[in-house]
Amino acid sequence: MLPWLPPALQDLLIDAAWETLVMVGAAAGIAVLAGLPLALLLHATAPGGLAPHATLNRPLGLVINAVRSTPFIILMVAIVPFTRLVAGTSIGTGAAVVPLALAAIAFIARLFENALREVDRGVVEAARAMGATRLQIVWKVLVPEALPGLLAAVTVTLVSLVGYSAMAGAVGGGGLGDLGIRFGYQRFMPEVMATVVVILILFVQGLQSLGDLLVRRLSRR
Repeated sequence: MLPWLPPALQDLLIDAAWETLVMVGAAAGIAVLAGLPLALLLHATAPGGLAPHATLNRPLGLVINAVRSTPFIILMVAIVPFTRLVAGTSIGTGAAVVPLALAAIAFIARLFENALREVDRGVVEAARAMGATRLQIVWKVLVPEALPGLLAAVTVTLVSLVGYSAMAGAVGGGGLGDLGIRFGYQRFMPEVMATVVVILILFVQGLQSLGDLLVRRLSRR
């Protein structure tokens, strides 16, 4: 398959690529499930929202901003005790999902909030005038209207997670980043490093292209 790499390294490369997919997929799934409710809460409790509540909105926004502003490699090391509590270990693919998901939740929550802000307020006011409840406005107006923006946010998050997963390899997180560091850098095998970089680029290009395609189709609808 890759003649410039020995068979043993090709097998390791396939395993590492799968680990990267697992890390990115699991972290993104958790981020979407947790980030959307957070974004809806931030949007609803903001000034002018469906249920303005500064006492809740400001502390929540500060926590999300704090997580977002922390460099991922530092965040990963800082929450090692929490990672061990959740995953039972601080190394490996399963353990890497914990900090990846935490970073992605804060990241995607803000992106989702921005997508919700782009919804025309006139549509929301029209729903209110027709007697829709807050929950109805959220799930039947806000989320459907913001869907292209929400999907674009998921795409950006997936692309970012590919980069984060490579950094996770620097501290035993597994995946392509770990393979590139162990063989490409520590064992002076530039062909391994180059192969890892190319695969990561292909991952990013594939995710971005697929995401853009889906956003365009949803926007037309």
